[in-house]
Amino acid sequence: MNDDLKARFTQAAESVKQLPERPDNDTLLKLYALYKQGSHGDVYGPKPGFFDFVGTAKYESWAKLRSLDQNEACRQYIELVKELKG
Repeated sequence: MNDDLKARFTQAAESVKQLPERPDNDTLLKLYALYKQGSHGDVYGPKPGFFDFVGTAKYESWAKLRSLDQNEACRQYIELVKELKG
């Protein structure tokens, strides 16, 4: 990841904390998955247990992005944050 993209990704991650309103759950999962894919790459580790609904939803959302290039995930994350900021 080049320095410019990394800086914009980091800034987007900070500004998402100050959104004017809380996004819906689907959007939150998308933000989570794009952030994880952009910062860590493909999903890893065991899938959370059946009764860990939130953990399972996050894991599955991230797993759907498997093989998405990390730089592309960063770009998509930045764009989504821009849209949410309005």
